[in-house]
Amino acid sequence: MRIETVCLIGGSGFLGRHIAHQLAERGVRTRIPTRHRERVKELIVLPTVDVIELNVHEPQALSRLVAGCDAAVSMAGILHERSAGDFAKVHTELPRRIVDACRANGVRRLLHVSALKAAHDAPSEYLRTKAGGEQQIRVAEAAAIRATIFRPSVMFGRGDSFLSLFAQLLRWLPAIALACPNARFQPVWVEDVARAIVESLANGATFSASYDLCGPKTYRLQELVEYVGRVTGRLRPIIGLSDRLSYLQAWAMERLPMKLMTRDNIASMQVDNVCDCPFPAVFGFEPTPLESVAPAYLGDHSPRARLHRLRLRARR
Repeated sequence: MRIETVCLIGGSGFLGRHIAHQLAERGVRTRIPTRHRERVKELIVLPTVDVIELNVHEPQALSRLVAGCDAAVSMAGILHERSAGDFAKVHTELPRRIVDACRANGVRRLLHVSALKAAHDAPSEYLRTKAGGEQQIRVAEAAAIRATIFRPSVMFGRGDSFLSLFAQLLRWLPAIALACPNARFQPVWVEDVARAIVESLANGATFSASYDLCGPKTYRLQELVEYVGRVTGRLRPIIGLSDRLSYLQAWAMERLPMKLMTRDNIASMQVDNVCDCPFPAVFGFEPTPLESVAPAYLGDHSPRARLHRLRLRARR
């Protein structure tokens, strides 16, 4: 299968930007929809990228977007709902519309980014609606569309909303009251996820397959926050909250103008966010350890970070 033009739906987000850069390096023409074109200036300057201002939830606009593309990547997602039904709208209904648009316009390759541990009986609405999205993508097979599903663990990298968020909290707070301190994660580098997706586009071995993507090591949430503290040089007391206090903290945070945590997030963390299998061998590389990447973007002003950046530049 020859892939010359790709549409990245959700391409203005964290993962999408990394995919766009990798596609640009390969000379692949890429379309990225956004509601606010000026917010993705870093993508506008890429020579093979066309940033288009439109609303992907409008079926006709979505159909025009994918028309003429060889492949589409569905990766739109949200962590918090602004109003009831937002999870279903983005995670389940939009993938259905993407499948319809691909079928109507003859797009025969579709890649979809779901979430690790997505399941119809999962404890959170986030994970349940992600499972609903996967179900919509599998329907594409009946329409002769070659589909592949990816389920990454929480992703880290420059510009993330995971480790970088903890770095900001450690900067401003004298202590951290941490919800679900024993929740387990197997973080994966965003560049590795982007590479797996890009490598899969024309790889027939990945057709009709689903892949769980995790990094090489599992951590408790408290261990990750402690690590961020060491890297940034901002060691703070960490107070692990019980399940009940975690729930109450999330309930209170839902009422803030900017939601850092919700009760649905707490429910998601009741399921260990870890892989039950090694990193898929089909991609031909091993996942990158968190410790080899995080210091370069978390501890921007620490001596350790400066030394790490020098080593990276020297390829040591």
